[in-house]
Amino acid sequence: YDNDKEPVDAYIVKSNPIKLRCQARPALQIFFKCNGEWVHQSQHMSQEHTDLTTGLKIREVMINVSRQQVEDFHGPEDYWCLCVAWSHLGTSKSRKATVRIAYLRKNFEQDPQGTEVPLNGMIVLHCRPPEGVPVAEVDWLKNEENLSFDDGNIMEKKGDHNLIISEARLSDSGNYTCVASNIVAKRRSATATVIVYVNGGWSSWTDWSPCNVRCGRGVQKRSRTCTNPAPLNGGAFCEGMSVQKSTCNTVCPVDGGWGEWSEWSACSSDCERQRSRECTAPEPKHGGRLCDGVAVATENCTGGLCTQNRKLLHDAKPQGVENSSDVALYSGLAAGVVTVVLLIVAVTLYRRSQSEYGVDVIDSSALTGGFQSFSFKTSRQANPLLINSSMQPDLTVSRTYTSPMCFQDSIDKELMAERSLLDPLPDLKVKAFTVSSGVTERAEYHVMSHPQTFPRGLAPDYRGVAVGTTLGRRGKNLFSPHVSLTPRLPLHRATAVFGHAGGRLVVPNTGISLLVPHGGIAEDTTWEMYMSINQEDSSTASDDGSEIFLSPAVTYGPPGLDLSYPIAMTIAHCAEVAADNWTIRLKRHIQDNKWEEVMSVNEESTSCYCLLEAQKCHVLLEHPGRYALVGEPLNQEAGKRLRLAVFGSPDASNSLGFTLRVYCVDDTPHAFQEVAVGERSRGGRLLEEPKMMLFKANTFSLQVSIQDVPQLLWSIKPFTTCQEFSFSQVWASNQHPLQCAFTLERYSHSSSQLSCKISIRQVTGKEQILQVYTSVVENEKGVVPFFTQSDCTITSQTGSRAFKIPLSIRQRISTTFDTANANGKDWQLLAQKLHIDRNLCYFACQESPSSVILTLWEAQHPDSGDLDSLASALEEISKVHSPKAVSLSCSKEERDSEFTKLA
Repeated sequence: YDNDKEPVDAYIVKSNPIKLRCQARPALQIFFKCNGEWVHQSQHMSQEHTDLTTGLKIREVMINVSRQQVEDFHGPEDYWCLCVAWSHLGTSKSRKATVRIAYLRKNFEQDPQGTEVPLNGMIVLHCRPPEGVPVAEVDWLKNEENLSFDDGNIMEKKGDHNLIISEARLSDSGNYTCVASNIVAKRRSATATVIVYVNGGWSSWTDWSPCNVRCGRGVQKRSRTCTNPAPLNGGAFCEGMSVQKSTCNTVCPVDGGWGEWSEWSACSSDCERQRSRECTAPEPKHGGRLCDGVAVATENCTGGLCTQNRKLLHDAKPQGVENSSDVALYSGLAAGVVTVVLLIVAVTLYRRSQSEYGVDVIDSSALTGGFQSFSFKTSRQANPLLINSSMQPDLTVSRTYTSPMCFQDSIDKELMAERSLLDPLPDLKVKAFTVSSGVTERAEYHVMSHPQTFPRGLAPDYRGVAVGTTLGRRGKNLFSPHVSLTPRLPLHRATAVFGHAGGRLVVPNTGISLLVPHGGIAEDTTWEMYMSINQEDSSTASDDGSEIFLSPAVTYGPPGLDLSYPIAMTIAHCAEVAADNWTIRLKRHIQDNKWEEVMSVNEESTSCYCLLEAQKCHVLLEHPGRYALVGEPLNQEAGKRLRLAVFGSPDASNSLGFTLRVYCVDDTPHAFQEVAVGERSRGGRLLEEPKMMLFKANTFSLQVSIQDVPQLLWSIKPFTTCQEFSFSQVWASNQHPLQCAFTLERYSHSSSQLSCKISIRQVTGKEQILQVYTSVVENEKGVVPFFTQSDCTITSQTGSRAFKIPLSIRQRISTTFDTANANGKDWQLLAQKLHIDRNLCYFACQESPSSVILTLWEAQHPDSGDLDSLASALEEISKVHSPKAVSLSCSKEERDSEFTKLA
């Protein structure tokens, strides 16, 4: 036999038969014998060829062995086969080849167990793999990555598959998994968490401080910190005192005192005499203060009559000159007093004369919200422009419109000059003034007019309509008077009345808005529409927990809303969409906690349209309801954005205490506003601008720790320097913001400043640092969130002011692009130039595709400056040339000129 051609041992995997091969030279016949019995000739597959080098005939035979044959054999040993070859030289037998059924049990005989070991301690993880044929090989994973044994500190005991780390390091902390595998399957053990902790150690003592008194018996102290090393990962805090005190005696200082003056000296040739004294009564000792004053005094000794070199040293002024200067001084003072009195009288008379004309000027520096009020008083008993002219208005009541000046368009700043508002009252007397009330915090004002009925074309602006107002769908629009001047927390709800002209509805400071296109509501019809943000009871959007909410759940209505064109709803989300790591879906609430899928963001649909951006999603919808964005991670690189913020406030129960609260919330304006409003109510201050971090779906927890606290000035509650959120808490945290607190205490009231760092990191991920430097005095102001600095309480805009594209231009664009064009300049090219060229089948099903595209563009570009991008797109379209010459009713130059005009 050729040594390489004898049958070899084999394993049957699942139900796949194996082949045994046997080859001999020279050979006339070869037969297999299995378990002592000859295999029938019909089961042999043989082939024969001649060796070109030796000229000998080589015969090769194969047989198949099935799983059933092996299972049916019940001999004292494993199933075996050998082959026997005959030639003119005699008979020869091969080695026995065993055939076994391969398998691998599911359960490990011993799973590795999690453990906590000190730094430089030994880590031993035991693993006994499942029973299997052939015997399973064992590998180790650390944090889902293959563990390298190149480091001499890590070894694996091959006999019993134990993992041994002789000297544990901090980097050895992690999740360890034992993996057993053979040719059949691969099994994973339970994950064992290994924590390498560090017990705290005291630093060296500082030098003794100076005695705390200047004189007599006092106290001095020295301190040490538990930073050599600092406790980590649950390690024990240092035992013993961090501060030592000792009594001290300080020699009292003696301040110096002057002795008696000496006698005056004789008058010198300079006409002066001197006297002196010494600081000896007593002398200054032990750091006492020196005497104040001069030690030598000098004076003229001749009364000013002394002459030197025959010149007068002191001469008196003539009496007449002195008297004349006094008269001029007093005359000037009298004239100044008279001038001031006349000026005060003139100002008083001017103010009184101005008040007769009804002008009231009040200082507005105390008003933080930037409101302006306009008071309109009627001057006649009836208005012929009102439908119900029999109603007699109350001439003593003025209508006040109050709103913060936060419009984006310049036309909105001229709200009170709107013709539709002033026409009904032609004899109007306007009194404009600026309110000053000393308000120190923001207040929202909802103002509604007195009961009146407005005809078509004279409907007032409904931007200030309160949430509870109810309107009929057709005919008269009736309001009841109501003015609320009580500051209140933001309600996550907005309501407004829209008609055929459409408008925009915004939930302030949440990233949520609704755009109703012009013509979306039928003529002579009004709808009271609303938007609200719902707090979901469940943090997951699917029964198996594989999907999570990536945005707040937003409801718009009312039910039964009848629209001619789809509305555009904008929702903020927290998904990291830079890479394709998510499957994001739009879902609609059915009942209880059940949601149905409307569409996948990346798939084609004719029922709705989703345009996903980095932080927002714009959705075109036709049916009211509650909607939310949900996501399912495709891999562990999928991540969602978190916003991190640290707030602080003094401890009410301890005058020396101060509490830091660290929040981790989804990176949406609505989620962070919930936190800021709650902190405002409890008196908390934002100590550092919020930062963003990416939290990945790798099942690792989030660690929050406090660092660099001045140990000499502050102490922190033991065992709280490092806190942890589990992965599931952070991953599905849309329901409640995550918060952890650090309680600190200063040693004395003189320590009014606190500086430290807050470290936030996902295990094995990047670290984010929040730097805290603040005063702990209660009236100190912190960093104010962006939306509390310039809160805009305007929740709705109606008519043309809600849109960036003028209605006439919008209609011309729609008419131009909705018409089929042989040059290819149709709504599809418009969508392409506006970068809305996905899921075009949705627009193709609309009555006016161009109008719907412009609605989506309006929702996507709320700023006025973005009109330049639309103009640029239209200008590019005008330059597009047709690939084929087609006869048209008008020339190419005329059509291109039309596009240029639109641009």
